[in-house]
Amino acid sequence: MPILVNLDVMLARRKMRSRELAERVGISEVNISLLKSGKVRGVRFDTLAAICAVLECQPGDLLSYQAGDDDAPAPG
Repeated sequence: MPILVNLDVMLARRKMRSRELAERVGISEVNISLLKSGKVRGVRFDTLAAICAVLECQPGDLLSYQAGDDDAPAPG
């Protein structure tokens, strides 16, 4: 997937554990873990906003785009 999730990096920078983030955002620790691993197909904007508020960061600090050969636009 061309979208990379850098949540673990931001957690390390803020010296915060996933459990604390989950509690402060109001979602399960399992969902934080899935997000960190990139195994989610989407994230709600309100959840992303809450994570950014707690970590005092921007969405671009958490997500990045990495182009690859599979990312070529479909013809037509």
